[in-house]
Parts: sequence; C-alpha cells; structure tokens
Amino acid sequence: MHRRTALSVSAAVLIAAAPLLTACGSDAHPGAAAVVGGQRIEVSSVQSEVKDVRTAQAASPQSAQLIKATGDLTRQKLHGMIFDRVVAKVARENGVTATRAEIQQARAAFVQQSGGEEQLAAALLQQQSVAPDQIDDVARRAVLMDKIAAKLGATNSPEGQQRLTEAFSRASKELRIDVNPRFGAWDNDKITLATYNAPWLRQMSGGAEAGGAAVESGS
Repeated sequence: MHRRTALSVSAAVLIAAAPLLTACGSDAHPGAAAVVGGQRIEVSSVQSEVKDVRTAQAASPQSAQLIKATGDLTRQKLHGMIFDRVVAKVARENGVTATRAEIQQARAAFVQQSGGEEQLAAALLQQQSVAPDQIDDVARRAVLMDKIAAKLGATNSPEGQQRLTEAFSRASKELRIDVNPRFGAWDNDKITLATYNAPWLRQMSGGAEAGGAAVESGS
C-alpha cells in the first residue's frame, strides 16, 4: 500500500477504530485479556500477536523508529481482536461471509496497488502494526466490512452510514464485552477501548499508559 492505502473506505473504517487500549476480563476471568460474547481472549493470544509484530519490526531497517512509535501495541492488538468479533457478529446478522478465495483476491489487489508483496508488508507494518502473517486477517476484515457496508447501503448515503453505526453498536452491546479495568473499558457507541481511570489504577500504574506497557512486557 502507498500512503493512499489499498483498503477501501469502508475497510479503512475497521482499522480506523483505534484509540487503542489493552486487555481485559476482570478478576472473574483470570488470564483473559477480554471476554466477548462469552468467549475469552487470552492474554497469551494478545501477546503472541504482539510478538509477531515486534519480530517483524526488529527485522526492519526502521526498527527503532517503528518500535518507538508503537508503545501501545498490546492495546492496539487487543482492540483489533475484540473488533474482529464485533465484525463477525454483524456479518452473521447480515448474511455476509468472506470465502478463502475472496480473501486471497483482496490480498492480491492490495499487493498490486502497493507495488509488490514486500511493499505491502512494509506499509502495513509501518502504518498499522501488522506482521506479515497477519495480512490475511486484514484482507478478511476488508472483505467483510465492504460487504456489510454494501448490504446496509453505507457506501452511498448518510442513512446507510447511520445503519452501519447502529448495527455495530447494537452488536457490541449484545456481545457484552468485558475488559479488565486495569487496562480500559469497551465503549459500545464508539466501538473501541476507552481509558478506565479507576483511582486504584492511577495509584498502581501511574495511568493507562503505564498499564499498557506492563501488559506488553508480560508483567
């Protein structure tokens, strides 16, 4: 991708959901970064995605710059993992699927528009903190978001955009997303993680930033 990302407008919405925060699954769900629709997102799963990105960043000529710019990577990855589950629910409700062939077609289009596989991987790593083995996930989200937007008429009318927003907010609420208060709280209206400034959190970590850094380091 160039600076004008190959992702479509509706696909860009999915990755624009990004005032990223971190993990979750209160004390009732030890070891969970989040619980979405009754299903756990383990801290170890989030850390695995973070590790893949850090490995790719370390191999980049701009490694120091990339790592410095993504101090909140754990929060970003958890945000994406929760958001994917919201997308999946909205897709099911609207009879939308992403086949393997469609995912590969979307990826091929990204590669073509970026000028090659290496260029795409470098752009996604730099712009969206996506490791090479996570590119298919980006393509899957793009396919689903494009289909959902088309189904709800969000590509050509304000009314459609409103339906899209309402569909995501409703699905988010129905999933009863539970985020560990040490790291943030899920905002069903904005479909994103929001800072949860509990007094005990400020005392223990000095704020959400410190909390995020602690999770990323595995502590």
